Amino acid sequence: MVSTGDSAPRFEATLGTSDHEDFALDDYLGDGPVVLAFFPGAFTPPCTNEMVAFQDRLDDFEDAGATLLGVSADSPFSQGAFREEHGIEFDLVSDMAGDAIRAYDLEIDIEDLGLYGIANRAVFVLDDDGEITYAWVADDPTNEPDYDEVLDAVKSA
Repeated sequence: MVSTGDSAPRFEATLGTSDHEDFALDDYLGDGPVVLAFFPGAFTPPCTNEMVAFQDRLDDFEDAGATLLGVSADSPFSQGAFREEHGIEFDLVSDMAGDAIRAYDLEIDIEDLGLYGIANRAVFVLDDDGEITYAWVADDPTNEPDYDEVLDAVKSA
């Protein structure tokens, strides 16, 4: 599993927008800290709570110079609808192929819900050089991160 001090695995995917734009992590590095917030699935209560909580603090993250990105295995269509329904203004990254989820060693199955190959809830803060300066991975995917701790990590990155 990747951890603080490691070079962040680079990945490419699709943005969860109506245009399904290509996404490459490298395009976001070098312009201030990047927050990668992996979440299991759009429209589930814990994931909705987390993404809305990040949205509520978006100004604080942007004031600290950070780019906030949500990452899940959901389709771009699902993520686009999720963003619209909940007023999420930051980008969501559709990792349907699971490349990022596996690169960060976050792949889990929630058999009771019929979900396989999804992301465990985790947050990574990357500095300009792509080094991981903060890493948090949930012991249970229903747990949420400490948002103030993530913001402090951004300010220190």
